[in-house]
Amino acid sequence: MHNKQLAHNFLSKEKLRQNFLFLIGPIITAFGISVFYLPNKIVSGGVSGLSTILYHIAKIPPGLSFAVINILFLLISFKVIGKEFVVKTIIGAANISIFVQLFSELPALTDDVVLAALFGSILYGFGIGLTLLSGGSTGGTDILGRLLQHFFPHFKIGKLLLIVDAMVILTSLIVFGNINLTLWGIVALFVSTFAVDWLIQKLNVSKLAFVVTDKGLDVAKLLVSTSPRGVTIFDVTGAYTMQKKSTLMCALKENEIPEFQRKILEIDTDAFIIFSESQQIVGNGFHVYR
Repeated sequence: MHNKQLAHNFLSKEKLRQNFLFLIGPIITAFGISVFYLPNKIVSGGVSGLSTILYHIAKIPPGLSFAVINILFLLISFKVIGKEFVVKTIIGAANISIFVQLFSELPALTDDVVLAALFGSILYGFGIGLTLLSGGSTGGTDILGRLLQHFFPHFKIGKLLLIVDAMVILTSLIVFGNINLTLWGIVALFVSTFAVDWLIQKLNVSKLAFVVTDKGLDVAKLLVSTSPRGVTIFDVTGAYTMQKKSTLMCALKENEIPEFQRKILEIDTDAFIIFSESQQIVGNGFHVYR
């Protein structure tokens, strides 16, 4: 019963975390678009790029163009991506459409194209990354990226978005006829793509803990009863002393390490603990983000 309660609490915290990311991601993205990209005609791809083009050539409000383009992409993706992702995308796309329109009323933070491209792309990339980590999307070419990932699952979503967004940037060159703006749009695209991949990679990294102890069962029982993580026990023999010991293996998030170590040393002060970085862990309590 105690383990079920721990699992329930963990899932509740995870759900709250995902909901927070799902809220803050579109806000950060919208801010980067509205105060950096839009007023400086920076097109780094995506629906933001298309909306920037439409705003400057036809004076279409950016929030409206965001909504219309997203509806079209959602109709295309409904059967392939699945209901849950589409529902989250509708909410995420609505959020970003509203906040882009609200933030577009703010004055540009800079009229320097270089600063606008760099700071706008960092905010844009982090916002998109946070939204993807929540299991949702801000819509637009994110949806196309997910569609492509459905057919090409071994490609990182950041790279797939790069291909799609490159086509939007070429469109901006044709429309604005300004090679400098296009080049800075390309720079912004690479920076935002790096930001998406960097953020997702950082959250994929976890730790593997190996504990050599004489009190393997006692330590394992404590860990299992006080955390949502599982523990695997191996019987081992020390090569120097030839004594029988236990080795415990456990996958952890980095912020769980101090408490994990404290619990072990409570029972066995002579325990030998090794923490190793794991690039990717798949299983209960761990998610793979692409």
